[in-house]
Amino acid sequence: MAKDNLPTHCDFLIIGSGIAGLSLAIKLAELGPVAVITKRESLASSTSYAQGGIAAVTSPDDSFDQHVEDTLKSGAGLCREDVVRFVVEEGPDRVKELIAWGMAFSRDNHDEDHPYELGLEGGHSQRRVLHAGDYTGAAIAKTLLQEAQKNKNIQFYDYHIAIDLITTEKMGGSAPFTCLGAYVLDIKNDKVRTFLGRRGTILATGGAGKVYLYTTNPDVATGDGMAMAYRAGAKLANMEFVQFHPTCLYHPQAKSFLISEALRGEGGILKLKDGTPFMEKYHAAKELASRDVVARAIDTELKKSGDAFVYLDIRHKGKEFVTKRFPMIYKECLKYGIDITKDMI
Repeated sequence: MAKDNLPTHCDFLIIGSGIAGLSLAIKLAELGPVAVITKRESLASSTSYAQGGIAAVTSPDDSFDQHVEDTLKSGAGLCREDVVRFVVEEGPDRVKELIAWGMAFSRDNHDEDHPYELGLEGGHSQRRVLHAGDYTGAAIAKTLLQEAQKNKNIQFYDYHIAIDLITTEKMGGSAPFTCLGAYVLDIKNDKVRTFLGRRGTILATGGAGKVYLYTTNPDVATGDGMAMAYRAGAKLANMEFVQFHPTCLYHPQAKSFLISEALRGEGGILKLKDGTPFMEKYHAAKELASRDVVARAIDTELKKSGDAFVYLDIRHKGKEFVTKRFPMIYKECLKYGIDITKDMI
């Protein structure tokens, strides 16, 4: 067998390079060699497209109990409280970990004791969203990638698409069911390679948003990991929960550009084409209701009116505030002739 066709061995094979794959790679590298494969470049993940920020209890005015209560309420009785509490209580330490790795969240220069600027978003009763301007996901992804690239135990394989998992069952052996690795398409060299994870193969492949015509998910969110897991015999649960962000830019050339929930958190108002606000008809929290409520409200109004879109109005906050808090959204909308400090989005 030619040398370049030999399997690639590692202790841990991670499929996916978003926030899950990269943060896990950094941790597992302490235990042995890690291979991270990703279908595009390493930063091409849903993580990079996130704008708003990370919700975590970091303010003395906030508490774990409040965060848990908000989450359970937004979950409409469908959340497992033990999981919610675990995630909420782990949040502050994970934020500190990101900061230690070099993540620069936006700072509040007016408060020396609590230096980070906290945003408010739908479903939250407190300001608890740490952010980096309106490009938080991209900043986190870059921070994690730089930290991972410093580690000699982590090897990246960009432009490699996982085709299928290799299991003992598929190999026809009588050994107990085990996942051995994956067959992977090396796009640039147009060949299938074999990757073997001696101690584990981890799917960190994200969701399947791109099965829908309209989504703010990137093109890489095609559900490959779900399909591979299903074919390998794994049980897939809660597949009906696909989240749609309520607001993206309506423009023929914008390709569903996300308009962060943080705009509504900072006072943005949803309006009909005639300028009438409508969220008060659907929820007491108006624009700060949870995403599913806001998305359904917009959908209902569009079906009633027959219009193609609604507006989001942030003009009343003033140019200085808007351009500082939402620099990326401001610049991106300007490309399409929309000045969000003067025009409704």
